[in-house]
Amino acid sequence: MHAWPASEVPALPGKGRDLRIHDTATSGLVTLAPGPVARIYVCGITPYDATHMGHAATYNAFDLVQRVWLDTKRQVHYVQNVTDVDDPLLERAVRDGIEWEGLAERETALFREDMTALRMLPPQHYIGAVEAIPGIVPLVERLRDSGAAYELEGDTYFSVDADPHFGSVSNLDAAAMRLLSAERGGDPDRPGKKNPLDPMLWMAARDGEPSWDGGSLGQGRPGWHIECVAIALDHLGMGFDVQGGGSDLAFPHHEMGASHAQALTGEFPMAKAYVHAGMVGLDGEKMSKSKGNLVFVSALRRDGVDPAAIRLALLSHHYRSDWEWTDQVLADAVARLDRWRAAVSRPDGPSAEALVEEIREALSNDLDAPTALIAVDRWAETQSAGGGTDEGAPGVVSRAVDALLGVAL
Repeated sequence: MHAWPASEVPALPGKGRDLRIHDTATSGLVTLAPGPVARIYVCGITPYDATHMGHAATYNAFDLVQRVWLDTKRQVHYVQNVTDVDDPLLERAVRDGIEWEGLAERETALFREDMTALRMLPPQHYIGAVEAIPGIVPLVERLRDSGAAYELEGDTYFSVDADPHFGSVSNLDAAAMRLLSAERGGDPDRPGKKNPLDPMLWMAARDGEPSWDGGSLGQGRPGWHIECVAIALDHLGMGFDVQGGGSDLAFPHHEMGASHAQALTGEFPMAKAYVHAGMVGLDGEKMSKSKGNLVFVSALRRDGVDPAAIRLALLSHHYRSDWEWTDQVLADAVARLDRWRAAVSRPDGPSAEALVEEIREALSNDLDAPTALIAVDRWAETQSAGGGTDEGAPGVVSRAVDALLGVAL
C-alpha cells in the first residue's frame, strides 16, 4: 500500500531542541533523545468513512513530532497502518450494499487526499492489515506455541497473564479495563476465556466474512492488536521511540499491543513513550463514526476552506486536550491565516531570529503549538505596526511556520 506525497520541509538556520513529551505509561514528561534515526509508529484509520477532525487532530500531533525531530537534523522512520479489514468496515459495507474491499480502497484514497491537503508528512511504510497477514500468522503461532496464547472454539486468544508488564501502559485497574474492553471491541464476557481481558489474536472464519490462510491456526483473520504489533516489529523493531494515537487507544489497543510484543520478544518496553492525543467533540460529545457527529476534512475542503486554516484550527488547541469543534474555531483560524499571510507578504519586517527560537522552544515543550501560534501572532502584530526593517525576516518566518507547524503561507 502506498502513502501520500511528501511536501517539502524548508531548512532553517540553527538546530532544534530535543523533544520533551507526555508519556502515558509514566504519566509525566520524558525527554526523547533518539539516535540519528528517530522511530515512530502511529495507529492508522479503519477506512469505513471519511477523515473527521478527530482523526486530523491526532495525525497533526504526530506530524509535529516528526517536524521537531527533523529540525534537530535527525532522520525520521515513520510507520502507519490501515486496518483495512475489521468488523466496523464489514458492517458498513453490508449496510451500504457494497463490497468491503471497494469501501476500504475508496476511504483510504480519500484519507490520502486529506493528509496531502493538510501537509501531513507521510510515513515511510504505510501498511494495510490485509497485506500484513503473512507476517501476523507466524507471530500468533509463536505466542500459542510458547503458552502465551490459547485456542477457544477455533479462535486464538492472547493470555494477558503471560506478560508481567501488562497494565503498564494505561495504568488502569482491572474493573476499568473490563469496562473499556467491552466498549472498545473486546469480549470480556465470553465464556471459556482464561481472563476476561484476554484479546483475540486470530478469529476463525465466519460465514459470509472474508478469511485468509492461517497455517496451523486455520482459516480466519487477525485480531486488531496483533496487526499493529506485526507491522511495528517488522519495520521498527522493539524499543522504538514513540507509539502514538488517540487517547482512546491507550486501552485496550496500545496496552494489548505492548504485551503481545513483550511476550514475543522478552524485551521491555515496546516503545520508549506512549503518546496520546485528546478527543475532539461536536455538540457536547466526542466526535466519532459510531455516533455520526462528524465534521469531515474533505467536506470543508469542498466548501472552499483553505486546508492551512483547518490546520491552524487544530494547532490552536494543545494536542493532549479534549476540545470542541465550532464554527468560531474555524473562523478564528481563517482570520489568523489572513493576518499571517499579510504580514509575510511585505518585503521587510521585524527580525525573525527570536521568533524561530520561540517556536522551537514551544514545540519542544510537549508540542505546545498554541504558544507557538501566539508567538507568530506577536511578530505579525509588530509587522503590521511597521516595527522592523529586516529584509529577510518575512521569508524566514514563512519558512519557519511551514517547517515547524506545517502551515504554508
